[in-house]
Amino acid sequence: HWHGLHVPDTMDGHPRFAIAPGERYVYEFTVLNRAGSYWFHPHPHGRTGAQVYFGLAGLFLVSDDEEAALGLPSGRYDIPLVLQDRSFDRNNQFIYLGSGLLDDAPTDSLDRSPMMGGGMMGRGMMRGGMMRGGMGSMMARMMGVLGDEILVNGRSRASLSVEQRPYRLRVLNGSNTRTYKLAWHDGSPLIAIGSDGGLLTAPVRRDYVMLAPAERIDLWVDFARWSAGSEISLQSLAFEGGMNMGGMNMGGMMMGRSALPDGAPFEVLALRVEEGSQGAQETAPPARLSEVPSPDPRAAVNFDRPKIFELTMGMMAWGINGQSFEMLEASPYETVKLGTHELWEFRNDATSGMMGMAMPHSMHVHGVQFRVVERTVSGRFAGYGESARAGFVDEGWKDTVLVMPGERVRILVHFADYPGLFLYHCHMLEHEDGGMMRNYRVTV
Repeated sequence: HWHGLHVPDTMDGHPRFAIAPGERYVYEFTVLNRAGSYWFHPHPHGRTGAQVYFGLAGLFLVSDDEEAALGLPSGRYDIPLVLQDRSFDRNNQFIYLGSGLLDDAPTDSLDRSPMMGGGMMGRGMMRGGMMRGGMGSMMARMMGVLGDEILVNGRSRASLSVEQRPYRLRVLNGSNTRTYKLAWHDGSPLIAIGSDGGLLTAPVRRDYVMLAPAERIDLWVDFARWSAGSEISLQSLAFEGGMNMGGMNMGGMMMGRSALPDGAPFEVLALRVEEGSQGAQETAPPARLSEVPSPDPRAAVNFDRPKIFELTMGMMAWGINGQSFEMLEASPYETVKLGTHELWEFRNDATSGMMGMAMPHSMHVHGVQFRVVERTVSGRFAGYGESARAGFVDEGWKDTVLVMPGERVRILVHFADYPGLFLYHCHMLEHEDGGMMRNYRVTV
């Protein structure tokens, strides 16, 4: 799946095109997207979490003339940072769901469980989860996998030497489940210049930035702000409402044993500032970056009746509006007209499921870039919102959006150029594998 790209449905990486052993599938398309930071990963149903965890993911960068004219930091001053969390066994091998091995259950055993509809506890679950890793692995398969070490570009305890000059840091959250609350160690503001779909209209300043799985943020950092010889760090701050697999207690049942709970504080990247050739005068980013029109909800054909997508759990299986993934099906409600705009609203009300359990979801729509037009949060979850709200960067084009517990997020989507069958789903990959994924169909 070419995450974030606007491509035909046969080029999008839908799981109906999963590549069997010994087979090939040729991807060939024209990149129509504007300049930005995009990424790719496999998308076979029931196996995406494991395959990404074991390494099948990467970042790729798109450039264009508009971006080139800005003279942004380039070359060795343009640094991609892929954030992932992993756990290791005694042989220094990745541990996924209680084992260092991939689940050997066939994908269709995850799809066809009559008990759970979406495949959470089919034969693959019993083999790969409960029997291998016990209750902790079963809960991690359902709630999400958290590692106990943070990797940056594949390295644990990552560090970087930088000069006293401007840099562009392109940050991808490539973790399966973990959300980051990124901030500088000393409270200096982060300056965002781009998000999922490329450059913003103008730089925005945040004390911290929330980054859910699959989201990207491009940061302008002039390290002249700090004196030569300084030891600084990019941190993830504590926040409420995370997955918290390390300490969540539901009815006395511990749900996982990660040494690093979601929402816990930790260091992401250590940096040492070296003296540069440009001197120590701090430079601001360009005041104007790109043309990004403000979203107009009135352009939607359903302006008065947004489509509601409830993020649900029933019978311990994830779903959207109570429905789990079906390989080739899209309901009439999930059918849209080519060339139109629609308003969609993702609701994370935690009104269904196991003891009304609330957790964040990272909602991704394939084949498009959309605009966030509104966020609201219910009163009983206000604390979760307060610890995250100031870190959202919703000003630009997005393909993934974090929906915190109790939150409702409304987006404006334009369905252009390509008819066909596309996906929308939670990008917390174990949620996706467990059924929180559906098709939408674009008709002519």
